[in-house]
Amino acid sequence: MPVSRYYDVKRDERGERYLEPYVSGFLLLRLPLLNKGTAFTEEERRALGLEGLLPPHVNTLEEQKERVYRRYRLIQSPLEKHIYLRHLQDRNEVLFYALLVDHLEEMLPILYTPTVGEAVREFSHIYRYPRGFTASTRNIDFIDQALANVPLEEVRLIVATDSSAILGIGDQGYGGMAISIGKLTLYTAAGGVGPDKTLPVELDVGTDREDLLKDPLYLGVRHKRLRGEEYYRFLDRFVEAVRRRYPKALIQWEDFAKEAAFHVLERYRKVVPSFNDDIQGTGAVALAGVLSACRLKGEKLSEQTIVIYGAGAGGIGVAWALREGLKREGLSQEEARERVLVLDSKGLLVEGRSMEGYKAPYAQRPDRIAGWRFSGSYPNLLETIQNARATVLLGLSGQGGSFTEPVVKAMLENTPRPIIFPLSNPTSASEALPDDLIYWTEGRALVAAGSPFPPVGYMGRTIPIGQGNNAFIFPGLGLGAVLARAREVTDGMVLEAAYALYDYTQGHFPELLYPPVSRLREVSPYVAARVMQKALEEGVAEEERVKGLSFKGLMEFVRSRFWEPRYLPYRPAPVI
Repeated sequence: MPVSRYYDVKRDERGERYLEPYVSGFLLLRLPLLNKGTAFTEEERRALGLEGLLPPHVNTLEEQKERVYRRYRLIQSPLEKHIYLRHLQDRNEVLFYALLVDHLEEMLPILYTPTVGEAVREFSHIYRYPRGFTASTRNIDFIDQALANVPLEEVRLIVATDSSAILGIGDQGYGGMAISIGKLTLYTAAGGVGPDKTLPVELDVGTDREDLLKDPLYLGVRHKRLRGEEYYRFLDRFVEAVRRRYPKALIQWEDFAKEAAFHVLERYRKVVPSFNDDIQGTGAVALAGVLSACRLKGEKLSEQTIVIYGAGAGGIGVAWALREGLKREGLSQEEARERVLVLDSKGLLVEGRSMEGYKAPYAQRPDRIAGWRFSGSYPNLLETIQNARATVLLGLSGQGGSFTEPVVKAMLENTPRPIIFPLSNPTSASEALPDDLIYWTEGRALVAAGSPFPPVGYMGRTIPIGQGNNAFIFPGLGLGAVLARAREVTDGMVLEAAYALYDYTQGHFPELLYPPVSRLREVSPYVAARVMQKALEEGVAEEERVKGLSFKGLMEFVRSRFWEPRYLPYRPAPVI
């Protein structure tokens, strides 16, 4: 079966790849996966019915990149830069990715966090070109017919969101499609997954935002969110349709609200290969960063006491990953539980107080806080840090500025070098500014944030601020699972991604908490190969070609399938 109803990718007698298009002329120029713009050769223009439709000069890809980058640099507003790049993607995907790969560190904050938050809010107002697939309450009754309209036949990676908890900005209705598009942009740019193997999906089950429902330009369905069994029946039908249409696809669940995030993950993870980046990806990237910080301190993870501020999907995911890390270093389940203290808006999670079910496994036993001094019903953040003698503080609360000076100085009283990661996105939701953390701790804190921040100058030193970006985890995790044809994304595979990131950082950037974002295209293949290795060990890999391969062989397998943004030659389909 061809890759698409509009073209196929084939190999010539020498094994070189080429495109066989099934459309020509003006229509070909309107398909971003096929359009080369001014880079079509003279021979291709004649053969494909393009003569006269393009300027006469034939550009190289390098010349095209120079043209579009010049225009990009003239734009001042981050949102307008985002719109410009998305418009380029909708015209010419190869040129878009070639530009992005060259300027990955510069453009990632524009296409992903923090600017994507604003793009989500404005999505209905800046909508330009259809991209991805929408499963909505209007088409769920004929979801198979709707999914058949997608012109791609070999989709391997789907990012699906119901938009109920976007970043730190909550329910965004149909605007969440921008998140799915953004995540898959990183799968291609950083993870080497071909753009014609990906599908962004919006699960439009409604919105509870009155301002959206009353906005005449809002593009989503106009009713309150589905709840309960009706909601899960909707998801069941979507998953079943995906399995029929794309039996080799992996689904990444994205930005689901708290309890739904855990229920959706457990409901489908053994039905279809899938994972939740907010839970598992966030947990893995936090574990990798804390391990690096411990190494820089000359200490072990098992020697730390960890406080996690925020008990949503990300906070609980981080608590899970750090517990597993502690157990790997020899602590028992109960010892690991005592070392990871989680707080929500009501204070420390303690057995016996009211809380959602997904939080209960991370609650402390009452005897853990026996003898503590605190003023309310349960210890608050400052009281927990003081009583527990915390050495690691991680923020996943979405509450900007919640790591105050007293909180930070309390950490400094417990350890000469506190590990403090304000990981909430976007920037406005960050629990603290790195500058403040460095100054309040007299330059001693080890700091990473969820959003990108410049280095901090202090007392003649330049202190780098790590970026705990999930992009270090999910592209490699997803790519490895897809290439291994894993029938399930196991907890072991997620943890292996974390340790792979840690090992890569230790081997290449031993003085940093995380690698530079510019190295994502090196990190992802390494993570992918380690994930494949773990899938083979755990017996969930079904790809016969990788069975028996060494790690070196797995790396070669990954690199041979790592998509590169370059133009392929065209050979029109023979007329029969």
